[in-house]
Amino acid sequence: MSNFVSGRHFLQTPGPSNLPDRVLRAMDRNVINHRGPEFGALGRDIVAKLRGLFQTGAATIGIFPASGTGAWEAALANTLVPGDRILISRTGQFSHLWEQMALRFGLDVVSLETDWRRGADPLAIGEILQEDRERRIKAVCAVHSETSTSCMTDIAAVRQAINRADHPALLMVDAISSLGCAEYQHDGWAVDVTIAGSQKGLMVPPGLSFTAISDKALAAARAGGSRRSYWDWEPLVTSNRTGFFPYTPAISLLYALNEALDMLAEEGLPAVFARHDRYAQATRLAAAAWGLELQCADPAAYAPGVTAIRTPQGHSADNLRNVILERFNMSLGNGLGRIEDRVFRIGHMGDLGVLSLTGALTGVEMGLRAAGVPHRAGGVQAAMELLTSANA
Repeated sequence: MSNFVSGRHFLQTPGPSNLPDRVLRAMDRNVINHRGPEFGALGRDIVAKLRGLFQTGAATIGIFPASGTGAWEAALANTLVPGDRILISRTGQFSHLWEQMALRFGLDVVSLETDWRRGADPLAIGEILQEDRERRIKAVCAVHSETSTSCMTDIAAVRQAINRADHPALLMVDAISSLGCAEYQHDGWAVDVTIAGSQKGLMVPPGLSFTAISDKALAAARAGGSRRSYWDWEPLVTSNRTGFFPYTPAISLLYALNEALDMLAEEGLPAVFARHDRYAQATRLAAAAWGLELQCADPAAYAPGVTAIRTPQGHSADNLRNVILERFNMSLGNGLGRIEDRVFRIGHMGDLGVLSLTGALTGVEMGLRAAGVPHRAGGVQAAMELLTSANA
């Protein structure tokens, strides 16, 4: 029996996201000398474009050949030493993993638990900081868009809570699945360390991580931090001026990144964010019409790049995803950690058009029927009514 499957595969995971043809073509060329003038110009150009995306004028921009996990490690290693205390809100699997990394670094972690159905609570963060009269907490860590739960944290409100407590802690933010999908203001929200990755809203293959570093965070790194070499931020200061890297860079991925940043600029960030919000709303309308519950229980915290949907009690989300993959050639995101096999995740980030989204929702609706998951029909129709509305 043939394993051949006709048609294009629908990749609807919340990262890696679909790659635009322009990005694919940009990588389809030979590498250049990463110590030559052509590469220096490319490096400086990319740093300038990333500043616009992070919305920062002064931050040092770091680009590492790594996943976002590498940028997590760099943030901890450069600013903290074993025994330092940090505060982190456990809003989902990725904040949990960042917490686990901190524990392996020997950090003293204060965890704010949630039910994984909302973002971090700025008031709770503020209360803990108010009580920290000895100022032992060195950093507050938060995930802007928790990919595992599709819940957002209000980073501006977290910064306000830190300021009200008059606390000197660094604010570190994981923007891996929000950068390029939602409004993000590194300077405007006075974030000290922002972490991002290439494979989500930036429409680039996995393999690049990014860091925007405030002067305050850079000063903390210069004053101490843990032992580090590859992850050291100091060479990035020179890299920002010259465009050259202290290691062999991922040249082909930088070609892709440069093209993707141009595409985002051509569309305009307000239009990019509005498109993501519209697709997220259409997906939520489909889920409501199916009679399925969203993992995110706070409407103010809905993420624009991914929607996590709960299957009815007693029905396996993983089985549903497997049926959809085998029958309809579409990949959906799985549940992670404590919500493993309880949710499926629809990614609607990056290079996505209306027909791609409605095709994905059609695949889900057919999959619900094929897998015998109780639901109502009409989810795709509900989404289409929004997407075809003149006011949408």
